Amino acid sequence: MKSKILIVDDEPDVVDLLEFNLREAGFEIATAADGSEALKKARSGSPNLILLDLMLPEMDGLEVCKLLRRDPATSGIPIIMLTAKAAEIDRVLGLELGADDYVTKPFSPRELVLRVKGLLRRREASNKSTEQIRVGKLLLDIPKHVVSVKGTAIDLTATEFKLLTLLVQRRGRVQSREKLLQDVWQYDNIIDTRTVDTHMRRLRDKLGTEAKSLETVRGVGYRFADR
Repeated sequence: MKSKILIVDDEPDVVDLLEFNLREAGFEIATAADGSEALKKARSGSPNLILLDLMLPEMDGLEVCKLLRRDPATSGIPIIMLTAKAAEIDRVLGLELGADDYVTKPFSPRELVLRVKGLLRRREASNKSTEQIRVGKLLLDIPKHVVSVKGTAIDLTATEFKLLTLLVQRRGRVQSREKLLQDVWQYDNIIDTRTVDTHMRRLRDKLGTEAKSLETVRGVGYRFADR
């Protein structure tokens, strides 16, 4: 069965370009031109991934992302943010609100297709795993894609879950930002290591008392403490 991609953008030329390249890559496509339509189609159409433009009429992409993450029906759908803005604050805001990745316009259609495939591949690999890992009060149920602290489920995005799982599986070993970008995001060319820092900050916020296990190794990267 083909994976379905929901393209949310109000520029017809961009939608046509994305739709053509993604269909050629074997994906099923749905489109939305504004935030309200995007929310409806995300809830009713169950896309496997959403390409979400930042600059949308009436309701911008940041607000759409926030609402998608708050809704249990759509909270687990991977989101790649599309933005014409080059400012770091826009990228960070998108990641803070739950986007898994971002692509800055103008973009390479080939690179974007690779990003889409990589994110879907990470999600599928997590779903197929049969492993459960318990560390202190933290439990990762990888096949169910669930993280809980003291028995209370924690809502993580696909990328947050992958990042935490990798750190826990390699607990006690320092992982550089560059290594994490390669292994979690599957970036061949290191673009912006601050992407890792933003996701780590979100993970710490969500894990509460167990965030103490996520250690920063100054000048190198991060480590999940082997306690």
